Amino acid sequence: MVKLSVIVPFYNVQTYAPDTLKSLAANAREDFEFLLVDDCSRDETPQILQRAERELPGARLLRHEKNGGLATARNTGLDEARGEYLTFLDGDDWLAPGYFAELLGAIEELGCDFVRTDHVQCTARARTVHRVPHGRRGVVMDPRELILPADRSTSVDYAFAWAGMYHRRLLDDGVLHFRHGLRTAEDRPWIWRLHREAQSMAVVGLLGVFYRRGVASSLTQIGDVRQLDFIRAFDQVIEETAQDRDAHLLLPKAVRTYCAIISHHLGSIERFEPQVARKLRSMSAAAMKRMPQDVLKEALDSMDVQRASRLRRLRRRPVPAEVAA
Repeated sequence: MVKLSVIVPFYNVQTYAPDTLKSLAANAREDFEFLLVDDCSRDETPQILQRAERELPGARLLRHEKNGGLATARNTGLDEARGEYLTFLDGDDWLAPGYFAELLGAIEELGCDFVRTDHVQCTARARTVHRVPHGRRGVVMDPRELILPADRSTSVDYAFAWAGMYHRRLLDDGVLHFRHGLRTAEDRPWIWRLHREAQSMAVVGLLGVFYRRGVASSLTQIGDVRQLDFIRAFDQVIEETAQDRDAHLLLPKAVRTYCAIISHHLGSIERFEPQVARKLRSMSAAAMKRMPQDVLKEALDSMDVQRASRLRRLRRRPVPAEVAA
């Protein structure tokens, strides 16, 4: 019986994949499986993964004939997973030896639907610890209670799928899949659904995931049209949260977060290609018109002057009919 399924998408990461795979080998156990998803890489990544399938205990190689993005690649792994528990790793990150066994022991002892963990962010030689924005550790809680307050960073803002472990019942209940085709912000609707629909969770203070930032091929470094998928992602957050039984409590948080992300992108708009920058403005203006307007007004009133002014100007911007649709 497979105890843990680890889903690892790879796309054009030939420079980093060997370190990722080496760290998986240092976490291997006879009841672990590693689902290596090649998302139609065009460099040497496929050859590296073919060797790993032969040499890494528990490895299974899954190939895409067409690049689908991170969300779709993770779904491919979820569809093939056989484990009682599941987790994720990205193809350019790495793990401390024995980390998965330690995290698995924690979730089994706690007996909850999922656990969330801290991580180490790595930018060049710099190392920074990033913690789940909730102080209580090792205590089982209701995930819905960790969504609020609206004006502070909470657990739904710590939207890293690989920073945790999840019981299979969440997969069987349809909670763990991602929206197909999302090329960025795929974790946002996912983490909101997880907190709304799961029954129990806990935070554990393990530092075993090393998250690599500043990778040239990462979408966080590329100002092309794929970055605008954050609008589709947050539209989904708003739509699904509006249907929740506690919508009146949760929507202010969802809308405020959406606005903060729009403001963030507008504040660094120079990194986008010119035509993408224009599209960002028009699509963001249309998104604000789709939000519940009473909730939006309250969100803007609660923000600092700089962000609120930027967003109010955007809100007044005319939106072409084809964008509004």
